[in-house]
Amino acid sequence: MAPTPYYDSPALQARIFALYRDFFDMAERRRRWSVTRDIPWDQCNPNVNPAIADVVESFCAVELYLPDYLSKSLPTIRAIRGRSWFMANWGYEESKHSLVLGDWLLRSGMRSEEQMADLEEEVFEHEWNLPSDSIRGVICYSMTQELATWLHYRNLRNLLGKEGDPALHKLLGYISTDERAHYDFFGKVVKMHLEEDRPGTLEQLRRVLNGFDMPAISKLADSRRRIAAVAELHIFDEGIFYTDVMTPILADLGVSRAELRRRNLVQVSQSVPAPEKTQPDRSPANSADPLAQGTTPLTGNPS
Repeated sequence: MAPTPYYDSPALQARIFALYRDFFDMAERRRRWSVTRDIPWDQCNPNVNPAIADVVESFCAVELYLPDYLSKSLPTIRAIRGRSWFMANWGYEESKHSLVLGDWLLRSGMRSEEQMADLEEEVFEHEWNLPSDSIRGVICYSMTQELATWLHYRNLRNLLGKEGDPALHKLLGYISTDERAHYDFFGKVVKMHLEEDRPGTLEQLRRVLNGFDMPAISKLADSRRRIAAVAELHIFDEGIFYTDVMTPILADLGVSRAELRRRNLVQVSQSVPAPEKTQPDRSPANSADPLAQGTTPLTGNPS
């Protein structure tokens, strides 16, 4: 979809920029790490379970969509310093994730240079687009995606264990910390939107949670195999999404499932843009609404 510039109120702009400065200053003090210096590359395990390498490759593929993530987002928020500066910093951190995952695949011997080149070529054959034409929708999606991403990395790290591959274990720890910080930033911005327009923001949040899927992997030819590999290792599945993504998000935002289920939210009608994709009817009568049933129609992929 064509990018439409978005403008915050002066008060919201000031709050988001202050939030970004806090985020940036904390990152400079406590979260900066080096791909070359801080990973024990000499401790890569060439005998690690190949299924783990497959999952790492899937994560790497998602991170390779970074040019799309930034090029589609920045034109809509370029005049809002707090949002655009955050995305620039976010892009820097995500680029490190892509580099370090690719380096592990090569240094461990789990993939060759040729295989990595083929993966990159396949990724760039497909284009990723924003999941919503609403700024509130994009922020709700980003918040949800970052928490789900953190879970993917944390759960893979726990499955691997330090002795399984010290290098991979270390880098997954750094990436997990970054992703959790991203979730915290986006969550605080969603709270600001709730203060400004609770009904409209809740409607966007409901749409995101009811139709959530992670970006990018579904575009690859073997997406079903990649998704299945993540589920088989109990890294991420529908149950994990409900208990460890949806439920904590609602708790963090101070939103009950009953409040979120209300489709006739006051003041929400034509003021809320339609979602990019038409979602199937997820009403309780059709037994497919995760907010009503306690499950989710997750069809997504790792990041």
